[in-house]
Amino acid sequence: MGHWLDWMGGDGAWLAIGFLGQGLFASRFIIQWLKSEAEGRSVIPLAFWYCSIAGGAVTLAYTIHLQSWPLIMGQATPLLIYVRNVYLIFRERRLARLQPEPPVA
Repeated sequence: MGHWLDWMGGDGAWLAIGFLGQGLFASRFIIQWLKSEAEGRSVIPLAFWYCSIAGGAVTLAYTIHLQSWPLIMGQATPLLIYVRNVYLIFRERRLARLQPEPPVA
């Protein structure tokens, strides 16, 4: 197995972290697809963004380990967007709760 790990990049733990990050990141598309199928329209559920953040963060840790600045920047920049989207979702929900209910006719 040592030869296989050498070919794949060496450290088995970091290799597992890299695959975990990619798996988390890829799972967001399955979540989005299943939610959209259930609702019969295109939907991006909150879980999509959580998987984006988790997968992006784990993959960022892996790229930091690799010390590859192009990959680090490629993973770090979208994390800001994912976190911002979660913030916007929670802000929208909070504002919706503060809106008075329309009178029932």
